[in-house]
Amino acid sequence: MNEPVVRGDKPRIYLIDVTNRDGVQTAKIGLSKLQKTMINHYLDEMGIFQSEFGFPALEHETNYINANLKLHEKGFFKNIRLEGWVRATPEDVYKALQLTKVEHLNLSISTSLIMTHGKFGGRMSREDVLKMMTEAVDAARQAGVKSIGVNAEDASRTAAEREDGGYDEDYLLKFALAAKKHGADRIRYCDTLGYDRTQSIYDTVHMLAKEVQLPIELHCHNDTGFAVANSVEGAMGAIDAGVDAYVNVTVNGMGERAGNADLVSVILAITKSRGLRNLDILDPKIDLTKAWKIANYVARSFQVPIPINQVGVGANAFAHESGIHADGVLKNRKNYEIYSPEELGIPSELTLESGRIITTGEYGGIKGMRHVYSKMGVELPADLERRILHLVQIATMHNQQPLVEDELKFIAEYPEEAALLMTVIP
Repeated sequence: MNEPVVRGDKPRIYLIDVTNRDGVQTAKIGLSKLQKTMINHYLDEMGIFQSEFGFPALEHETNYINANLKLHEKGFFKNIRLEGWVRATPEDVYKALQLTKVEHLNLSISTSLIMTHGKFGGRMSREDVLKMMTEAVDAARQAGVKSIGVNAEDASRTAAEREDGGYDEDYLLKFALAAKKHGADRIRYCDTLGYDRTQSIYDTVHMLAKEVQLPIELHCHNDTGFAVANSVEGAMGAIDAGVDAYVNVTVNGMGERAGNADLVSVILAITKSRGLRNLDILDPKIDLTKAWKIANYVARSFQVPIPINQVGVGANAFAHESGIHADGVLKNRKNYEIYSPEELGIPSELTLESGRIITTGEYGGIKGMRHVYSKMGVELPADLERRILHLVQIATMHNQQPLVEDELKFIAEYPEEAALLMTVIP
């Protein structure tokens, strides 16, 4: 059975974070499995609907995937849904379900002519693409996967270009209808290269949503600087057609090449901008006060500083130097601010208390670790101290930086899962 098209009395926009899938594909950097787990935790605290948390068909992700699913069962994650990404082939589906206990999958395949020709070397026709995709959906549905998203990679160029230079929305529609017929719950419209613009993405998504009557996901890259705008306008195309929209985001806009749509920017665009701020269409579970905390944790974990002018969370996001601006904001902040630092959870002293560096780690000892935990108000069982010390040492080595307080608390509370995260070989 497909998911309901509309939740409640009106369609809404829900957020799917892909930091732990697309974000980690940022060239030259990466995350440890512990860091990926903590990001899932912070996303859960923030009320994000779903985390695309990894690649269940890759063996080195097996322990991480299963550990996070165990943590979900134990209540470490309260509400967030954990979903894996695989290629839209029956083989990938079977391998993912053989290696892990993942219950939600997104199946991805290229739909544009330039990609199908380039990737498959002319060996696959468009009908072959449809056949592979529907067989993968069938395999997932028959295996009992609870929700299935189907990704049209490079959908924006699929819709815009035919070999004769005309439009090809008909193939994209055919693809989406076939996915629905075989049991897909959502269609992901991927602006994989940041090729789309706001009007064209609105029009195409509106057509798809109206004709297919399934929720539409928006996955937009920032190659032309349109990722946030295209995500929001694409989502409105779905909303105006009467179905839910799911916007893919990453923390701090991390991702391939120029990155993805930034989590905080998308939230602020939907809740603060002209024409949208009064519509009340964003998932009501979103807690924007967690924004600054997760932005700084991710920046620290990737070792990529937040740009000084980053929307909402940059060091200058609420800085005013111009005499006219400074005077105006001192009289009434609303003169030059459409949202406040408090709304984003920015502490007045501009420090991240919960993410401060703790001086225990790879070469620490029992007494030092005991002191650190006691300052956090955590009493370690005597019989577990050496086990936890060992895990702290290993985790510090994995992260290649000192652990933050939340990481230390996690290790103390969930030592079994922490050990699994740091054991790569299944």
